[in-house]
Amino acid sequence: MSVTDDAIAQIKAMIVEGRFRPGTRLPKEDDLAAELGLSRNSLREAVRALTAMKILVVRQGDGTYVSSLEPGLLMETLAFASDVSHGMTALQLLQTRRLLEPQAVGLAARVITDDQVEQLRDILDRSERAHGTQAFVELDAEFHRQILALVGNPVLSVLAQVLSTPTQRVRILRGDRVGRAIESVYAEHRAILDALAARDVELAVATSTVHVAAVEQWLSASLGDPALDR
Repeated sequence: MSVTDDAIAQIKAMIVEGRFRPGTRLPKEDDLAAELGLSRNSLREAVRALTAMKILVVRQGDGTYVSSLEPGLLMETLAFASDVSHGMTALQLLQTRRLLEPQAVGLAARVITDDQVEQLRDILDRSERAHGTQAFVELDAEFHRQILALVGNPVLSVLAQVLSTPTQRVRILRGDRVGRAIESVYAEHRAILDALAARDVELAVATSTVHVAAVEQWLSASLGDPALDR
């Protein structure tokens, strides 16, 4: 382990142990470097790395603070990894999504209200009239986001967004059968909404599983297609 990696591990340990809580200002550079047995340069490298991970926040002229450590903030780098994923990596993300999202949709079926059903119906109606792939994808993402929000678990919502970002959705729909793919997605969304409106938990899980699995199967069959690498 390099000196910088060791410094990163030590600072993380202090945060995990509760010495530095979210929003806490770190000791002065000289004091912290001495405590950790580091040179100032090594400490600065560690701070830069932890800042890139969103664990620390550097405020010019004020000092270095522990970030809020909210899941959404810490997972931003994972969202970027999803955005740039191609081929087998993108397929693995979809496989993970299939394990997670249908169960969440089932939970949503237990708590959804009539007003929330109508909000989802409005999103679907707008997606049917959407012009262009980008507009459809934005409404696609909003449809899933609203359903997951019903569960009331922000960690789940963030994980789901990481597993299927708008950029990834656009890339998948830009294959050589865009029109047919959009029609299929719309029909699958309609089936999910019907299950939610009926408060049918098992059907909600099943329709969501079919939806994610269909995209997964399409991507699996399309591995190596240059259209997916753009």
